[in-house]
Amino acid sequence: MSATQPEVFDIIIVGGGPTGLFAAFYCGMRGASCKIIDSLPELGGQLTTLYPEKNIYDVGGFPKIRARDLVENLKEQAFQYHPTVCLNERAQGLVRRDDGVFELTTDQTVHCARAIIICGGIGMFTPRALPAASAANYEGKGVYYYIDHLDHFRDKRVVVVGGGDTALDFALMLEPVATQVTLIHRRDQFRAHEESVRQLFESKVEVRTFTELKDVLGDGQVERVELIHNKTKEVTTLDVDAVVSGLGFSASLGPLHDWGLTIENNEIVVNTRMETNIPGVYAAGDIVTYPGKVKLIATGFGEAPTAVNNAKTFIDPTARLFPGHSSNRKE
Repeated sequence: MSATQPEVFDIIIVGGGPTGLFAAFYCGMRGASCKIIDSLPELGGQLTTLYPEKNIYDVGGFPKIRARDLVENLKEQAFQYHPTVCLNERAQGLVRRDDGVFELTTDQTVHCARAIIICGGIGMFTPRALPAASAANYEGKGVYYYIDHLDHFRDKRVVVVGGGDTALDFALMLEPVATQVTLIHRRDQFRAHEESVRQLFESKVEVRTFTELKDVLGDGQVERVELIHNKTKEVTTLDVDAVVSGLGFSASLGPLHDWGLTIENNEIVVNTRMETNIPGVYAAGDIVTYPGKVKLIATGFGEAPTAVNNAKTFIDPTARLFPGHSSNRKE
């Protein structure tokens, strides 16, 4: 096959997070050739990039499992069927040729498939900036926007900023290894899961409400922070070794906005078959919306086979939508 004629796969999966990896596995179960395209340098999406040390509690069959381990299990499961994987490639354009084959253009090359499944998570994500302008001077020098290795914080004094799921997850992850963890939040109400809030107040984490980050100080490295109580306006100084932002991330669908998809609130609208408004293009996971949608990894694990099965019948109308349970498969 010449370089100007890329191989045509049955299905291209855009996004290599948990939903994309499970979709790749199920492509193998349906005998569909599959290619995963992801803009990140590693598979696993947010779990690998932002939360590899975080425990995941809402996946069936696991009382808890470390994010990094969940990704490794998903990769092992998917790689049984040898999907083609293209990393560090950002999806840009999508067109359908007269012969029905989709051409997906990335910033590297052109890929071809008979159907597309978008599993892009929250899309392209960037961390929300810390409120203290000085924090930018210490990025990589004690200011962190994600936690990839807990050992970086061992025996350190850490302040975590925020009151949502990200902040509480970070604080609870750090509490067993850091010397001191202080969580500051501008309000006294938390936007995190109830169980995380309960664990927070039963932990050794010092919680300071109505408190905001005023300044980050140090001689080339984070050494202390100035905190301001937003009701009394009292300013206090706290000696720390690290500042971790738990303010979350802003997300964008980026070039996917130009594909002609129906989009609501930065999410792709799908029906119960995981079909988008473009025939042959499906979507699953956190990137999609429909009435009653719940954003859980477990939900994506259910949506992925639905998308794959319907893509299979789109590619081959003679194929069965439901091939039977995997427990019936002959070894």
